[in-house]
Amino acid sequence: MTNELLLIISLAASFGGLLLFFSFFGKAGCTAWIVLCTVLANIEVVVLIKAFGMEQTLGNTLFASSFLATDFLSELYGKKEADKGVKIGIATTCVFMLFSALWPHYAPASGDRAMSAVKALFSSTPRILTASLAAYAVSELLDVRLYHALWNVTKKKSGSETKYLWLRNNAATLTSQAVNIVIFNFGAFFGVYDMKTLSAITASCYMIYIVTSLADTPFLYIARKIHTRRELCGTAR
Repeated sequence: MTNELLLIISLAASFGGLLLFFSFFGKAGCTAWIVLCTVLANIEVVVLIKAFGMEQTLGNTLFASSFLATDFLSELYGKKEADKGVKIGIATTCVFMLFSALWPHYAPASGDRAMSAVKALFSSTPRILTASLAAYAVSELLDVRLYHALWNVTKKKSGSETKYLWLRNNAATLTSQAVNIVIFNFGAFFGVYDMKTLSAITASCYMIYIVTSLADTPFLYIARKIHTRRELCGTAR
């Protein structure tokens, strides 16, 4: 399979997986998805690939779906629950940082075959995870605040709480993801790649985020429709 096809499959699995988690588990499913994305994306991001003619790190689709999960919480349960989801993601990253920093320092048994791979994968993880934690905390908290600020503006303009969902979703996400990419890429990879390569990776990652941001909007509309139906039936969770 080509990298391009694998990324498309990953994008569909990320957004579709979140929607399934929400469909089955409601608010708790969104929070669980944030935890999954926080761990998996921080492992994926150490891999550099070339796809669609651009060099980029993996983890973009998973991180994008964590922003969507936050928007689910903002739209359906309010700012307080969205902030709680972000804080759980931050706490998860801190726990993952602790354990992944310990793994390479264990003395392996003579028959061990995994430690060399663990050391290769996680030797640079503390720096990557520190950059990831800073980028995640700043950008996700910004996303929640922008989302609700835009919601107040659109509600005042239209007199409706439901109109302009696409605007607050995309405007908040694209702005916060730009902040996320700059903080993470330069924090994690400055000095690892030359400036030309790092700038190219940053630009290509943001182009991916533009695509994922536009692609995630229908999933938010579907989630709101599911939630509204459950509220009418008295089964919202």
